[in-house]
Amino acid sequence: MINVLFAARSERWDTYEAPLKTAFAALGLAVDLRQDFAPQDVDYIVYAPNSPLQDFRPYTRCKAVLNLWAGVEKIVGNETLTQPLCRMVDPGLTQSMVEWVAGHVLRYHLDIDRSIAQQDQWAPFVPPLAEERAVAILGLGALGQACAKTLCQLGFKVSGWARSAKDIPAVHCHHGPDGLRDVLSTAEIVVLLLPDTPDTLNILNAESLSYLPTGARIINPGRGPLIDDGALLAALDSGQIAQATLDVFRVEPLPLDHPYWAHPQVTVTPHIAAETRPITAARVIAENISRGEAGAAFLHQVDRARGY
Repeated sequence: MINVLFAARSERWDTYEAPLKTAFAALGLAVDLRQDFAPQDVDYIVYAPNSPLQDFRPYTRCKAVLNLWAGVEKIVGNETLTQPLCRMVDPGLTQSMVEWVAGHVLRYHLDIDRSIAQQDQWAPFVPPLAEERAVAILGLGALGQACAKTLCQLGFKVSGWARSAKDIPAVHCHHGPDGLRDVLSTAEIVVLLLPDTPDTLNILNAESLSYLPTGARIINPGRGPLIDDGALLAALDSGQIAQATLDVFRVEPLPLDHPYWAHPQVTVTPHIAAETRPITAARVIAENISRGEAGAAFLHQVDRARGY
């Protein structure tokens, strides 16, 4: 019997218990799934970073910690965590991110907000074709690549930036500090899908925002700390940035007195771009436990040095 501890808030248990048991059975895994075990008896931990469990030292038998979330920034620095840590790469989450990003890119590309604001007048305008619109994606991991592929299929001129070199069909890839300036210098719409690490903190700041063409749009479904909030607000007020759609923030829920709420060029969405989907996520977790039992390499194991 494989002992799997579900270490997340109680409402998550109600959502995940049945999908996990179904996924384990589909792979022929004999699993005892519970919310409570003696630590020394646990083989795997299914984990949400906001769990009360923060000290992993008693879990001496544990073979891996399997994160329910895509982001691991709230756990990767935990010095008591010495077991392998795997982030969640969920097909359902990826699809929802692709849909959200494509929707907001198309919204800005077609200038739909302008049409909504002109409902009392006849003022025709013709947006360019997608092939005439430059879109940049900062962050070319699983989510960034999936979004880039879809935007390419829609016909957009897609470029991307990552910390290290990437080679993605139809995407003009850049990396490093010089590459960031190059990719931003032509981008009319920028999508942020980078992880939250010391290297990405405030990657959009007063200097990097100035690289963009005047009137560019920002879409951030990645991580709140990627943007220097004060610099973005200043760029919006000056007209350097025309609009921003923000789904993630340094403090969540976004405080009611935050300037983003009242700014006419900012759209706030409540961290809804991508949510882990229990059925598909359960299959990923079951596959990793199956691999662990077979002695195979875990999927999506986190590189502690890089933070993701």
